[in-house]
Amino acid sequence: MFKRWQRRIGVTAAAVVVAAVAIVALDWLFPPNLQRLNRQSTLVLDRDGNLLQAFTAADGAWRLPVSIDEVDPGYLRMLVAYEDKRFYSHWGVDPLALGRAMAQLVERGRIVSGASTLTMQTMRLLEPRKRTVGAKLIEMVRALQLEWHYEKREILDMYLTLAPYGGNLEGVRAASLFYFGREPSHLSDAEAALLVSLPQSPERLRPDRNGAVARTQRDNILQRMAELGVMTSQAAAEAAAPY
Repeated sequence: MFKRWQRRIGVTAAAVVVAAVAIVALDWLFPPNLQRLNRQSTLVLDRDGNLLQAFTAADGAWRLPVSIDEVDPGYLRMLVAYEDKRFYSHWGVDPLALGRAMAQLVERGRIVSGASTLTMQTMRLLEPRKRTVGAKLIEMVRALQLEWHYEKREILDMYLTLAPYGGNLEGVRAASLFYFGREPSHLSDAEAALLVSLPQSPERLRPDRNGAVARTQRDNILQRMAELGVMTSQAAAEAAAPY
């Protein structure tokens, strides 16, 4: 009996080692593809580092580099609360959100709420694929890989640079400059909520083309932020009030 258990432990240990070697080898052969992230707009700055002019990236996108330190903290709180409230605790895939989505699918026969984390969304922006079950599984594995290689703030920087905001606008900085005429370092609650909502459906929610639809979705975000305790109900109502 003892020798049998020794063999089982030996086989298990060997299998773990082989699996670990395979994972490391695959990671080395297929690292996260950052080519799209690296194709950024060329910027002309003044001596103080202020933006004077920007040019589209080689693929025609307005993709301006930005980091979380250059973005309004209120916007970041809204983004994480709305898109991925356990972003700072999961490893790229949120088991709780995934389990909830699967349960809803079984119960109602359709997807009610998604399970995509901000890391998974970032991976989809880096490596666009058709929306299939197979692509989703690949996206989940690649999200785990992205978390292995990069810190949370680096992943957020990638999302903030690549997220779609309508037309050839990519990234929160390009969107803020285009829609509000200023950098995203200081945003009102209403502006922050609009920028949180836009990547969900960039063309349908463009405020320059579909203002009423954009405002409705913005107000939905504000109401959700009040429900989550990110802001007070009064602050949400004031942000949603027409000028």
